[in-house]
Amino acid sequence: MYSPLFSTQLRSLVVFRNILADPVISRLQTLLETDAADTPACVNAYCDFAAALFAHGDDLSAYLLNLLMEDENIYMLQSCGKTPVSPFLVECLTHELDFLQKLGSFDGGTVREALAYEGFLPRWKTSDLDYAKAYHERIATIHAKGYGIFAKYRMFTVKDGQLIPVRHPDPQTLEQLPGYERERAKIIANTEALLAGEPANNVLLYGDAGTGKSSTVKAIVNAYWTKGLRLVEVKKNQLYQIPAVTEALSRNPLKFILFIDDLSFSSDDNDFAALKAILEGSVNGHSGNFAVYATSNRRHLIKESWEDRTGNDLHEGDTRQELMSLSARFGLTVTFFRPDKDRYLDIVHKLAAQYGITMPQEQLDIRAEAHATRNGGRTPRAAKQFIELTKAGI
Repeated sequence: MYSPLFSTQLRSLVVFRNILADPVISRLQTLLETDAADTPACVNAYCDFAAALFAHGDDLSAYLLNLLMEDENIYMLQSCGKTPVSPFLVECLTHELDFLQKLGSFDGGTVREALAYEGFLPRWKTSDLDYAKAYHERIATIHAKGYGIFAKYRMFTVKDGQLIPVRHPDPQTLEQLPGYERERAKIIANTEALLAGEPANNVLLYGDAGTGKSSTVKAIVNAYWTKGLRLVEVKKNQLYQIPAVTEALSRNPLKFILFIDDLSFSSDDNDFAALKAILEGSVNGHSGNFAVYATSNRRHLIKESWEDRTGNDLHEGDTRQELMSLSARFGLTVTFFRPDKDRYLDIVHKLAAQYGITMPQEQLDIRAEAHATRNGGRTPRAAKQFIELTKAGI
């Protein structure tokens, strides 16, 4: 198994050429190229590779296959397009998968036998995996599982026009958000339309603070990410970067929510025009694989003062109308009002059941109302805080 030929074949990769930069594979490359007659150098290369592999697990076969599955390569990109993949590229893929499966079965035994070294050298596991079968199954489900970083992560932020994966996303689920099922049903239906490739609207989630607007969006992504949904969070001061982001996503087989949290503008805000351009027309007038979901505590998104209404604008009415029209560019507006007493207590009861709290309901209601009074009024956020404090015995 251990042969200079394998080193040359590894360097000859075309489809999976990106994996040569992987720290584990690059160390394996070094090991394959190190002469076993140079004992110190070969022992060093061997242990350097083992340390890199053990940082991710002890199964080389599984590690290499996972690397191939997440690789954003030319074959994967072409297979997402509308034109057939080149037969030469298909042939290349077939040969590379066959070679890489053989490489994945390298257990280091031939190296250990060739070394004139009596000290301890670690071993690692290999598995009997069918790389070709697994890879083609991934291609067949690429519209749900994605490729590259999109196969591994569900939520992203934006930095300098580039997508940065969120490694520890909010695990919020829809089941953990009782009390606003009717409001969420509209957003879920719109999201399902987006996933199905049907006309979908941009969505404005408007309402009081603490009513679960942001949590709703994240919970929907958590519920549908295995069906091909991803979230890209964009800050208000990054709105000008959205065209570059959507252009990069336009060929992606997945569907994306561009999420703008706590959105509002001043009347002279330059970011206003950027968002207006993004929302102009139907979302499917773009690439058809994204929609904008924004949350705001302001129905019309614009912070107005009396000065704005009494300024020196000769056409003040037209200007104000333009500002007010921004929210109308969201095809779907869903309102989250503060709950009344009955709705608030219903949320408390459902959360108490989820957290396993068995306090008598009358006592629970009295304490929940007192907590809301001390903490700015009845909201789902206040209900959750109360339940968590109660669960902790505070």
